[in-house]
Parts: sequence; C-alpha cells; structure tokens
Amino acid sequence: MKILLAVDGSPYTKKMLAYLAANELFSPKNEYTAFTAQMVLPSQARAALGKEMVAKYYEDEGQGIMGPVHKFLERQGIKAKGIWKTGNAGELIAKLAETEKFDLVVMGSHGRGALGNLVVGSVTTKVLASCKVPVLIVR
Repeated sequence: MKILLAVDGSPYTKKMLAYLAANELFSPKNEYTAFTAQMVLPSQARAALGKEMVAKYYEDEGQGIMGPVHKFLERQGIKAKGIWKTGNAGELIAKLAETEKFDLVVMGSHGRGALGNLVVGSVTTKVLASCKVPVLIVR
C-alpha cells in the first residue's frame, strides 16, 4: 500500500503518528511518503530577501518539520520519502495523492492554524473536498 502522510509539525501531526504506531498501521510492506507544504511568502518579502534567502527559508522550514517526523518513523522501523512544497497545503496534498497514485492519505484533523475551524481544520476540509483518494483523519 502506498501511503501519504500529510504533516505540518503541529500537535495533531504527533497524534497522527502516534495513532499509526499504536494501531500497527506501520508496516515495512507499505511505501510511505511524508509531505509538508509552506505558505508562499508575500511578494514584497520575497523581493526584499532575494531568491537564495527565500529558498533557504523554505528549505529550513521543510527540514524543521520533516526532521522529527523522519526520526519518529525510523524508530518505528519505517523509511519514508520526504517532500515539501510551497503553496496551498490542501490543494497540494490532494493533487499529490492523485498524481502519484497513493492508496491512502493520513493526516491530523487540525494543523498549526487550528483555531479557524472547530470541527476540522481548513486544510483537512480542502483535502476532503478535493481528494479522490481515501483519507484517514486522526483527531
């Protein structure tokens, strides 16, 4: 099974990973990809910082989120590919899930901007609305 793990470094990402480990959904037979997305910096900030600084910022943000995720997965005996992109997280997750033919998307119910929606987060709502791949949401 090919599984996409949507992560953002929030407490819900940690809950999602703990849930997967506790419920034995991690298996060396499966193929895992951890994915995170950063919001695009405003154009004025990108212009002021320059291309190299912006690229380094995105790289550092991606590494900062992926580092702990990969360490956790390695402790579970799981090797996962890591991908990060910039843009609308919900749209990017749904598009990646479909284009790369994932069998399942697993994500937390809320992310770093959890105050916006009480039942599920805005990224989760966007993924559910636009993704044709099954989605497992962990609260």
